[in-house]
Amino acid sequence: MRRLPVYLVLDTSGSMTGEPIEAVKNGVQVLVSTLRQDPYALETAFLSVITFDSSARQLVPLTELSMFQMPEIQANGTTSLGEALSILASKSDTEVAKTTLEQKGDWKPLVFLMTDGEPTDNWQKGLAEFKSRKFGMVVACAAGAGANTSVLKQITDVVVQLDTADSATIKAFFKWVSASVSSGSQKIEASGKEVTGLSELPPPPPEVNIVV
Repeated sequence: MRRLPVYLVLDTSGSMTGEPIEAVKNGVQVLVSTLRQDPYALETAFLSVITFDSSARQLVPLTELSMFQMPEIQANGTTSLGEALSILASKSDTEVAKTTLEQKGDWKPLVFLMTDGEPTDNWQKGLAEFKSRKFGMVVACAAGAGANTSVLKQITDVVVQLDTADSATIKAFFKWVSASVSSGSQKIEASGKEVTGLSELPPPPPEVNIVV
């Protein structure tokens, strides 16, 4: 079976303390429970969670939805975005099956990255590692006014911004992510083709603004 890997790369730095981090935790739970009700996603989508604060780590390796356990997520420290991109690159190397002469590999991973600030590490190094890998759709979300969209634009063309990092707005973002994963898995099932652009995703809700 060809899997659709989905990587959530989440900012857990100190500025996310309080309402934002609680909203992220709820958002991930809503995402998982929504996708579990979608037979296409249940069949193909595998989910991983990578968080970054003063350092970055993979809290959940690529896991099928039915087996996914919510990790413990806390907010503190600085914003090691570059390290998160490095971990994403290396984990995708080991977790995503490559196409060989004998078999088709997994679909290209979908990546949803969310941050509310600026990277505090040497993030260009991580960016170079990330860029040297093949990902499918990469969506970067700037949560609130403090997030640096010009940094995110160097990671991906698809950048969205939330006006505030409160629970209603973050929840709306995660609902859109779950709808996007659903449509990605349905497209794979129906046509054997991957989602390649924003126009193929469900339209974002009013809380999610596309940065052009």
